[in-house]
Amino acid sequence: MQAIVKYEMGDGHLELREVPEPEAGSGQVKIQVQAAGICGSDLHIWHGDIGIPIKPPVVLGHEFAGVISQVGPGVMDLHVGQRVTAENSHTVCGRCEYCMTGDYNLCTERRATGYAFDGAFAPYCVVPAERVHLLPDTVDFFTGALSDPMACAYRAVCEKGEVGPADTVLITGAGPMGLFSTQFAKLSGAKVILAGTPADRERMEIGRKLGADCTVDVTEPEGVAQITSVASPKGIDIVLECSGAPDGTRLGLQLVKRRGRFILVGIHGHAFPLDWDQILYKELTVKGMFSHKYMAWEQTIALAARGQIQTRPLITDVLPLSQWETGFRRFAEKKALKVIFEPQQN
Repeated sequence: MQAIVKYEMGDGHLELREVPEPEAGSGQVKIQVQAAGICGSDLHIWHGDIGIPIKPPVVLGHEFAGVISQVGPGVMDLHVGQRVTAENSHTVCGRCEYCMTGDYNLCTERRATGYAFDGAFAPYCVVPAERVHLLPDTVDFFTGALSDPMACAYRAVCEKGEVGPADTVLITGAGPMGLFSTQFAKLSGAKVILAGTPADRERMEIGRKLGADCTVDVTEPEGVAQITSVASPKGIDIVLECSGAPDGTRLGLQLVKRRGRFILVGIHGHAFPLDWDQILYKELTVKGMFSHKYMAWEQTIALAARGQIQTRPLITDVLPLSQWETGFRRFAEKKALKVIFEPQQN
């Protein structure tokens, strides 16, 4: 079968190549992939600056949905024909303090589908049965494929940020994570300010349609003043940094109020200078948000099934795997918001 493969460490080294079709082993299921989305992490893998363990040659793709086509030995509660998606935590140790307390996403031995194990930019992939989530009939494959970024946004907003109706939230970055975070923050009752750059103009328009109370181009002379005005009188309670850009992080630390909460969501991929004293002087609570866990997926899928979270406005490109270079390039250049591959299409 044809698959998108990272065949060597470093910048580039990505190609469409022939690979063997996988078979489900013990405790695994084989999924016929119907939809698979490009994630910002895939760009970092493409350029060789990802901090998550990868093991080339490996098939990329960890945001996906499809139909179970084979059930391996020992799998009792799943069967062929079920519509599913799956978490990307392929293996964890199961015995460390993180695994034992449910935070398996933090296991130091965690290895992920699409990073260290072959992923879903292929017609078929194999995953552990314990990471599979069933899709309700009201959740299509495109939405199912975006369960991964939705679950990340849910964790950032509802679990790490603990966003509530009395909060004013600044979201820096108008990409998929920023737009999903906008929706979850609005569902939580908060006032939402979505900040971006001129390259985000169309994305911020989508953000307005998805519920953002205000969108701001931070490069405009009055951009920061506009944010401050909208947040008046009590200021920014919570910043969700979704841009993965140093300027977004600096802006968020500058604008969040004293005793505010700062949630780091976007991956930067490199070190950069930062005024750490702002955290001290403001007595900020700073939290990182990495990956996702079981209940975030279940909550996210339930909300999507009820139509409370929208995915279609974010999907700009639907392509076969053969056009992977076009998809990656458009996503990297911000010409596409969310790119979905259909591996069953030629």
